[in-house]
Amino acid sequence: MPVTIGGGLSFCGRELKPEELDLIRQITREFSTLSLTELAHTLCELLEWRRPNGGLKSREGYLFLLALHDRGWLPWLSPPLRKPRPRAAVWDQHSDPQPPLTGSTGDYFPVHLQLLTSGDDHRLFRQYIQRYHYLGYKVPYGAQLRYFVRSPQSPGAVLACLLFTSAAWKMAPRDACIGWDQTARQSNLPLVVNHSRFLILPWVGVPNLASHILSLAARQMPRDWWAAYRAQPVLLETLVDAARYHGGCYRAANWIEAGRTQGRGRMDSSGKAQGARKHIFLFPLHRRWRERLCAGPHSP
Repeated sequence: MPVTIGGGLSFCGRELKPEELDLIRQITREFSTLSLTELAHTLCELLEWRRPNGGLKSREGYLFLLALHDRGWLPWLSPPLRKPRPRAAVWDQHSDPQPPLTGSTGDYFPVHLQLLTSGDDHRLFRQYIQRYHYLGYKVPYGAQLRYFVRSPQSPGAVLACLLFTSAAWKMAPRDACIGWDQTARQSNLPLVVNHSRFLILPWVGVPNLASHILSLAARQMPRDWWAAYRAQPVLLETLVDAARYHGGCYRAANWIEAGRTQGRGRMDSSGKAQGARKHIFLFPLHRRWRERLCAGPHSP
């Protein structure tokens, strides 16, 4: 069913103005022979849909145009657009189970986080997440950083995988805990980072390793995020499936439980619960995090 401006049509959490929707319709109609990727890139430039580091939100724009087409807003884009097929769950011997790693956390000091930059590391990361994480691997939206956790005491071994991504656009318990209004949320959402995946590899049995990794990540990730995106995070968020876990490692690392989700996905617009309810955990990275997140767009 087509959506309307009054129904809350928004892009990355920011409600579209009528003139912006008119421009989207005009450009896609006049240049309907262009690929969807080219259209998304063009609209991101025209509408200044950019990340804090100046990069275009082209992937989010691509998915947004798909959603508009599915809802009947862009019927002139013909033949009907097809959403990209999900990648098959493919892995090879590089992600096969390894010999058990046990002992105490101290046996592996100093544990360190390796920010992934090479294609080979990214492929292995995808394999590990797809093969061993219960949610599998999905191409993340927006800004993102990936890490392997390693130890010099086990050269070459990967202990864990971490993925950080752009924050969820809306989560009522999180937003209530922050206390921001819609204007502040739209302006300051880039200062919140989502801990999207956390995987201790199944052959790693080291008590308290998870909470130790979370503490390391809270110190290192904000510096890496700033270097990559020129946005300084002040708050981390994560979701923990309440039917599977109670979030013990997050509690041990001093994360705050803000409530539970209503069972909707990040991009849900139906208003109906569609999945498992999850614990929402937050970790402040700045002592004045609420003040920073609630500040208006022109505040110092």
